[in-house]
Amino acid sequence: MRARLLRVLMLVSLIAATLAFVLPDWGFFGHRRINRLATFTLPPEMIRFYKTHLEYITEHSVDPDKRRYATKHEAPRHYIDLDQWGSYPFPNLPRYWTDVLLFYTEIGLVTAQGDSLKVKRDTLMIDGYKIPQIRLYRKNKAILEAADSQAFRDFFEAKVLSQYYEDEWILPCDTLLALFGDARPPNVNCASAYAVDHFSEHGILPYHLVKMQNNLKYAFLSGNVDKILRTSAEMGHYIGDAYVPLHTTKNYNGQLSNQTGIHAFWESRLPELFADETYDFFVGAAEYIANPSEYYWKIVLDSHLLVDSVLQTERELSLQFPSDRQYCFEERNGITIRTQCREYSEAYHRRMSGMVESRMRGAILSIGSAWYTAWVDAGQPDLIKLLGKTLSVEELKALESLESQYQKGNTKGRPHD
Repeated sequence: MRARLLRVLMLVSLIAATLAFVLPDWGFFGHRRINRLATFTLPPEMIRFYKTHLEYITEHSVDPDKRRYATKHEAPRHYIDLDQWGSYPFPNLPRYWTDVLLFYTEIGLVTAQGDSLKVKRDTLMIDGYKIPQIRLYRKNKAILEAADSQAFRDFFEAKVLSQYYEDEWILPCDTLLALFGDARPPNVNCASAYAVDHFSEHGILPYHLVKMQNNLKYAFLSGNVDKILRTSAEMGHYIGDAYVPLHTTKNYNGQLSNQTGIHAFWESRLPELFADETYDFFVGAAEYIANPSEYYWKIVLDSHLLVDSVLQTERELSLQFPSDRQYCFEERNGITIRTQCREYSEAYHRRMSGMVESRMRGAILSIGSAWYTAWVDAGQPDLIKLLGKTLSVEELKALESLESQYQKGNTKGRPHD
């Protein structure tokens, strides 16, 4: 009985240890370090404000990960499965948010008779010219068409995009059918209309970064300290994610190649072991970003080019390294956890040839550059005037609520690890 009780206690300890070591993204250590160091890339006109709030910028760099425990809409902001959409450099994947959602959103209606009809955007060749068309299909047969694709785009932006974070999109029948004007036959009586997003489940990271860039610009324009600090800290998190190769692939945790756990190994375990010992984090001064969309897409595309190396290097090492020296037990916060041995981690780190350090350095400079760009685009407001202002009561309550959701420990949406 005593031996059985001991085995149960050991099993409980191992389960608790596993849960304790689920570290998303760069790990809390990495995100905090990256955001903190990004502050020191800023020009004199900005650095005093950011240094005054250095602890906030540091600590709240992990808020987006905590929000994954509060809403299912958070997770897709952290990644994009580029290999879902073809091959590098993914030329058929639209780079702008409205375009990609237009292309991958199913829009349809159900008639009073119970028929299901779908709206599709087509391009027809007429006299050698490409003419955009909007067509209404019953099964595979077009029964209505309208030549004004711009009217459909306006409808999409006004009626579909505005509901993006709703769990269900409900569209107005009359407005949808009005796109077809006099071509609408009398036998199409719409009972309900809908839109279904078939893109976001595979990640929206570069699109979200462009949105965050605009949000920070408007935060500076408003002079709202809550918004400036919150957007700066959280934007730093997403930029950090964009520099992680495994945030750009369906095989995000090695689950498709029998390498489950490589996510935390590459972006949490390695920085925690070696960042303070060997990394050079002097990256120079923040630079203005002329085209944020191109800039953020280049980051995720460059990250994706490293995916094969991240996976293949670990796979080869695991076959060459004694299996009983790959995982060890360590104590963390009074709990014994199972993690990659230091010797195994050092071998993997060497074979990465500075990749982890390089991606962290890039993230630091890009975050500072994003903050700087938003400030410049806002007209370079005087941040000294904001130094006496503190977080509002409403913001403090929001942070408290987020922490409460995180402590409950029920993540929503796709995990990263």
